Amino acid sequence: MRTELVAYIEVELSRAILSEHRPLLTRIYLDHAATTPLLPQAKAAMAEGLERWANPSSPHAEGRAARAALEDARARIRAALGWDGELIFTGGATEALAIALLRTHAQDVRASSAEHDAVRRLVGGTGLPVGADGLVQPLVDGGKLLFAIQHVNNETGVIQDVDRIARRVGELGGLWLADCAQSAGKLPLPGGADFIAVSAHKLGGPPGIGALLVRDLAALDAQGGQEKGYRPGTENLPAALGFAAALEARREWIGRAAELRDHLDKALTAAGGVVVAAGSPRIPSIASYRMPGVPAASQLIRFDLAGIAVSAGSACSSGSVKPSHVLAAMGWPEEEAREVIRVSFGASTTRAEIYEFIRVWTAMAADAGQRAA
Repeated sequence: MRTELVAYIEVELSRAILSEHRPLLTRIYLDHAATTPLLPQAKAAMAEGLERWANPSSPHAEGRAARAALEDARARIRAALGWDGELIFTGGATEALAIALLRTHAQDVRASSAEHDAVRRLVGGTGLPVGADGLVQPLVDGGKLLFAIQHVNNETGVIQDVDRIARRVGELGGLWLADCAQSAGKLPLPGGADFIAVSAHKLGGPPGIGALLVRDLAALDAQGGQEKGYRPGTENLPAALGFAAALEARREWIGRAAELRDHLDKALTAAGGVVVAAGSPRIPSIASYRMPGVPAASQLIRFDLAGIAVSAGSACSSGSVKPSHVLAAMGWPEEEAREVIRVSFGASTTRAEIYEFIRVWTAMAADAGQRAA
């Protein structure tokens, strides 16, 4: 069923097309946090995997060859991520989070109020408040608890203090589940986490595959015939090979993204915009901005017509008219939260694309100011 927002956007787009829209020659993609383009190395590796059509769990020679390729991909991914624990292949970060949350031996779960909807749908969004800076407040609950705390927030880009969290969780005798869908392949993973969820399509790999990194498998209930008994279903060998190839082929572009994001922050602030969590540690690939007086839905339409793809918060919930729970947790008033969009960078993002985004933003903000006057 179509959401209210999708229907609204379709109506507004139809009106715009009839009145002023012209076909675009090129488009600018600034929604890499939702998904980023498949790297050519990953595509080639997947094509190779499709030639190995046997089931990796079959005992015959063809199956054993597929199993060897799968285990090689597993080892390569662990090495690329710097992880010396176990790795369970999953259908993505969402499934990885669900396995940890629903099969934990912990007595209860405490999730931060800014966690991804994939966590909130399973355990709710209360228990661990965040401050106005987006950082999780000091942990106080003790006992055998599982703490679900993101490494990097998918809407604001805020980076949690992983050393402090790991130290405190250890002091409390708990376990830590870190959602690293936005940080894997970009930042070093939090070595103190007990469980880490990652997703291939956020770092240039194929959609439909991810992994749960596990420090000790004994901390989980085993359910399933594959993946050492922790996940049922035939393993996706082509996707696993693409995942490994993407991690090994990633380029060092975060430094350049930091420069572009800094330039964007300054330009939009000068144009009357508000940078979300401006004073917090943020990953260079994600930024959120408020354009006062202009609803995010209207911004998305106008940017799309201008040939620019951005989003309003998480792609998993951007079809909803509800305000961001992340901004609400940070204390933002609902009216202001509804005026925030997310811009996210990838390896292919250029300075020229950022300049064009600034041009369109500035014109939109100026138009809104004139109407208000």
